[in-house]
Amino acid sequence: MAFRSDRSSLLTGIYEIAGRVDGLSYLQDQYADGTSGPLRDICPFTVIGIFNRGISDANRKIIAAELATLLGVDAAVPESFEGIPTLNNMKSWYFSFEKDRQPDDIQALWDVFAAAIRYADSDDSDARPTLAAAYDNANGRVGVGWNLTMGLYWIRPWSFLSLDGRSQLYISRKLGEEIPLNGPKKRCNSADYLSVMEKLEARFQEEAYPVHSFPELSLAAWLYKDSAPIPEPEDDGVGGETPGGDEGVEVTPPIQPYGVDDIISDGCFVERAKILSMLQRLRMKKNLVLQGPPGTGKTWLAKRLGFALMGERDDSRLRAVQFHPNLSYEDFVRGWRPTGDGKLSLVDGPFMESVKAALAEPSAPHVVVIEEVNRGNPAQILGEMLTLLEADKRTPNEALELCYRRTDGERTYIPDNLYVIGTMNIADRSLALVDLALRRRFAFIDLEPVFGQIWRDWVVTNHPGIALDALVEIERRLLALNDEIAADAALGQQFRIGHSYVTPTRGIPIVDVREWFRQVVETEIGPMLDEYWFDAPDRSRTARQRLIEGL
Repeated sequence: MAFRSDRSSLLTGIYEIAGRVDGLSYLQDQYADGTSGPLRDICPFTVIGIFNRGISDANRKIIAAELATLLGVDAAVPESFEGIPTLNNMKSWYFSFEKDRQPDDIQALWDVFAAAIRYADSDDSDARPTLAAAYDNANGRVGVGWNLTMGLYWIRPWSFLSLDGRSQLYISRKLGEEIPLNGPKKRCNSADYLSVMEKLEARFQEEAYPVHSFPELSLAAWLYKDSAPIPEPEDDGVGGETPGGDEGVEVTPPIQPYGVDDIISDGCFVERAKILSMLQRLRMKKNLVLQGPPGTGKTWLAKRLGFALMGERDDSRLRAVQFHPNLSYEDFVRGWRPTGDGKLSLVDGPFMESVKAALAEPSAPHVVVIEEVNRGNPAQILGEMLTLLEADKRTPNEALELCYRRTDGERTYIPDNLYVIGTMNIADRSLALVDLALRRRFAFIDLEPVFGQIWRDWVVTNHPGIALDALVEIERRLLALNDEIAADAALGQQFRIGHSYVTPTRGIPIVDVREWFRQVVETEIGPMLDEYWFDAPDRSRTARQRLIEGL
């Protein structure tokens, strides 16, 4: 309650947390002048919803601990989140964008919060009517519906009932209780909500009743199996770009939460702190290039950084494109294409499509992954977009006219929720150097071959049939080869062999680790060594033999 009259300090603390923890990039508002930026006000339910969204449990615990410190909460972070209703990542606010909301929308939610705590924690005779009035005042505003009952449950789970989709299904089908719908848009008003709670609390006293408290009911609803579909929340008339709304009640999450711990679990051997640093640079710079020797997992990591930035594995918001010498501005951004009737049509390329998708969904991060940035001609392919990529030019005021316009005076800008992650193989001798204009707009991060304990533990855990001693020997031989490559004046560190060549794919069993490694050397590493030492075939042959002999 201390922050009720000091929300600026609350927001300052939240954005400080966002700088340390991934998964909070969605807290970007849209202002009346058409620009966007940090929230300038927030309600208590949206704050609690920061860690009650569709993100991994590990990330929820980290965020919950950070918020507890900020809010001065002494309670321990929950060990489990089973039975706690969560918000949909796409609808995680209890209010609309600043450009759309009413001046008192957020204050109305603070009033509900204060009235609910008073109702739960005191015996004041006027606590109930005060709560009822506050509830009805907030209920039905843009962004507020069934999720209001979830917020009440979060703050006082023993006093309030959550009417998320699963709980509604359990109450009506398993418990046989009717939920009155006399409020806005066929939802509960305060009288309906309080009456349902009173009926259930009376039934909780019955020994044979299936549940005996609101937390027990929420867990039972979470575990409940029924052939009927879970009720879909009513549409509140809000467009897809609005962060609030009843759509925020998560029923059956269609998209898998994703965070830094998932990157590591998937097989990333980079230290957790460095992954967090990469995400922080991506958020600030908007554009990132991963560069390193072949086999260091650049494209693999680029896509997963994109998912971690989103907080979920949503393929619909990630677009992967590979640059190559024949790729043009017309292919990547926009150009004329022939149609079936012999005419020409102006067609958007993958980058322009991503720009439009991000503009249509400004509260959600969108990502474009560009593989092999230096294999094409970036300045030619990007055109005006090279200027618009800069982090400080991502506003309507910086919009430019494209070479090909659909209407006279059409101007385009790149929204600040569109992120670009490129990869670059600096060992390929056929590729041109990236010009300074591109380098100025991207942050560059080096990836190295990573072996050692983290790599060995992951391989052994995911492939129990691989003996540790064989793995240690493979590691020793590759490290020796990489030392030789790095010491070669004609090659250098950027030509070392990456760990992905000898990291078996999860789910594909390795019956004979020695035969598997021999095949990797003969078909993948060996041909690369032949290219490295094309003028010294004996040296390449000797290096191959040293890798596989006596293993």
